[in-house]
Amino acid sequence: MAAEEAGGVGRAPACLCVLCGLPAAGKSTLAREVLSTAAQRGWRASVVPYDDLILEQAFQTRVVEADGVKREETHTEWKLHRQAVLRCVEQFLEKPQVLAELPDSRRINRAAWERCIQALLQPGAVDRSQADQPPLLFLLDDNFYYPSMRYEVYQLARKYSLGFCQVYLQCDLESCISRNQTRSEPIPTEVISEMVKRLESPNPQKNSWETNSISLNTTDDLSKCDVQRVMELICSSLSNPLSPAEVDTEQKEADRLKCATSVVHQTDQACRRHISEAMKTARENQAPPEHMRSLAAQLNESKATFLHDLRRRLFQEASFAEDEDIDVERVVQRAVDVFDRQKEEILLRITNENR
Repeated sequence: MAAEEAGGVGRAPACLCVLCGLPAAGKSTLAREVLSTAAQRGWRASVVPYDDLILEQAFQTRVVEADGVKREETHTEWKLHRQAVLRCVEQFLEKPQVLAELPDSRRINRAAWERCIQALLQPGAVDRSQADQPPLLFLLDDNFYYPSMRYEVYQLARKYSLGFCQVYLQCDLESCISRNQTRSEPIPTEVISEMVKRLESPNPQKNSWETNSISLNTTDDLSKCDVQRVMELICSSLSNPLSPAEVDTEQKEADRLKCATSVVHQTDQACRRHISEAMKTARENQAPPEHMRSLAAQLNESKATFLHDLRRRLFQEASFAEDEDIDVERVVQRAVDVFDRQKEEILLRITNENR
């Protein structure tokens, strides 16, 4: 089993606990409380703060020019940076005795990672016999607004037969914005407002792998009862680690997610071609510059919304445990047909305005 093969994982119960919710919902505050309680119990525990670990370059934007119109496009490196965080956790699970080289130092803040595991590397913490090893707890502190983000953590826990649980901090938008404004480096309000639209809280009814989840209302301050509920959840997870999936089941799941990613990518490329065709048609109809700019902006906004909705259907609404194949070519064609109708409506509207 993977848990037995990984150096150190089989010697002590371990748990990956996902803390998810809007910015300023109270995740970091809860993490500190749980960390303190875990220390009192003699556990080895650490917070994995994605905000500190992921380098700023992951969120940089770039200006691209298409059809004579400049627009700002979000860089997508953040996905690779998130995966690098989990690779660091996995490396520690395999070799807890040493602070090895980071799997990808270009995408991880090394100093922040060293702070994460400093307490776990204290003399004597990893040199005991198997029977004397205290539990190991990683608290993953991030927004985790897509189920696919949380599922990657679940996969890691299942691979090494670890405990897995999730705590969703539910806090109203106004409170989050108000708290955020008191921070030394507040997040732009529009970012939080946009995240509300995207956030998908744990849903055990839809995703069976999210069964071990609880929700805390953090509009008010955290209570001792809240912390106790979280500790009980973690204890239950430590006592009931996940079982590694059968190889064929795991491979089918990986293939299904790969197909879903391919659908989004191919649809994006096809939509770009349709936008270029629409811009060409508008130029041939001698649309004035201001209408060309308006057309480009509306088409790109429509594409972004369309791809977001498509991604939601493929990655969030479908259960990640389903044994289901995806006909990539058919799904892409259907998606492109829908976008093509939207494109024609926008083009017709702009053309009529030009008359």
